Amino acid sequence: MILSLVVLVAMIAMILFDVLPFGMPPIACCVLIVIFGSLFGSQMTELPKAWDISYAFAGFTNNTTWMLAFFMVILAAIQKTQMINKVKDVMTKLVEKGGFKSYVMLLIVVMLGASILGMGSTAFYVLIFSLVVTMPYSDKLPSSKLVLPLGIASNHPLIPINVALQYGVAVSVLAASGLQEGITMVQFAIVTFFLSAGFLVWAIIGYKFLPSHPVAEPTVENAAALAGEGPAAMASWKEVATILAFVISIVAMMFVDTLGQLSYIIPGAAAIFMLLIKVLDFNEFRDNLFSPIILMTAGVIPVANALADSGLSTLVGNTVAGFIGTGIPPFVLLVIFTVLCSTFACFTGSQVGIVMIFAPLAIAVCQGLGYNPMAACVAVTLSGWAGHYMPIDGLPAMAYGMGKYTMVEFWKFTIPQYIVRILFLCAGALIVFPM
Repeated sequence: MILSLVVLVAMIAMILFDVLPFGMPPIACCVLIVIFGSLFGSQMTELPKAWDISYAFAGFTNNTTWMLAFFMVILAAIQKTQMINKVKDVMTKLVEKGGFKSYVMLLIVVMLGASILGMGSTAFYVLIFSLVVTMPYSDKLPSSKLVLPLGIASNHPLIPINVALQYGVAVSVLAASGLQEGITMVQFAIVTFFLSAGFLVWAIIGYKFLPSHPVAEPTVENAAALAGEGPAAMASWKEVATILAFVISIVAMMFVDTLGQLSYIIPGAAAIFMLLIKVLDFNEFRDNLFSPIILMTAGVIPVANALADSGLSTLVGNTVAGFIGTGIPPFVLLVIFTVLCSTFACFTGSQVGIVMIFAPLAIAVCQGLGYNPMAACVAVTLSGWAGHYMPIDGLPAMAYGMGKYTMVEFWKFTIPQYIVRILFLCAGALIVFPM
């Protein structure tokens, strides 16, 4: 347990203080696991598995890791299609029209785009910001009323068909916690819809709280993002093949309980097909297959396994459960852990790493209290992508700067939005997975 705690603290410290590039802290901890296993292996005979190389790097032979890795390749291919351009064309017309109805329609258009590209697509939110700041100022629909809500809308799929990354993280959390019971992608998507619905409700209400002023001038980066009408047009048959590969991969992952191993490997076949028809070159294939997010996902699995196998997760879960008592309502418990996870993720910018720290803990506490842990697993996982109330990293920082907001203006919209989303998320998780 002590060694597991050292590994966990080391990973947290490296993530919080940016000691290593994103994706590498868990890999460094996998190396540390092997070192500890070699030095103290004789004292660890009570563990079901030795801390050897195969144990420390088991994340790279995990079904979900490879499913996600191949799907990242598919996402890179789908972003080369003209889908983003079509979203951009619709947005341009709505901004020119102006008015509150156009604002609501813009939210829906961006959230539909997020349905295809998934939560946390950097390319998508950069494009959204770039488009908004190049629009001329209009009293009918000021750009300052668009930058913040549309930027965050790019993180909330209205029809959650592409939740593969977050779903994969949740499955990894369950596996690392030693739970055999699973969750389906359909169940996960329903909870994701509650999160998106919470955002949409507040974004509509919060329109009147957004300021009316010009935003930042277009930059060189904005111009580059919009130059050349986005991705170069590919042959129509390639575009159809890419979209078909994307749809097949999504459907395969949704029916994992029926298809079994095929569900995990169909995205791999689709990804290789993208390489064969030259939608992607080998460098693009490789860089997405082994992207930092995949290294992070594969690396945290053995760390979580070490916590579970040593009994540390159970000990902490039972201790926390005993401290808070059995009288705490499940909804309040979910709110506590989702707030903790989303806050740490907001301040560090490391969603996957933080989720892999807090989700197993939430599961252990639920088990200690005799609650069904599935709601906690899904809610805490999704909360990692539900911060945005501080302009510190990535999307919220860019929105704050481009929108030329004061902190008061920023918080008037983001703090109530954060609260509403967390409440909707926890309610949705409990509806889908009663505790």
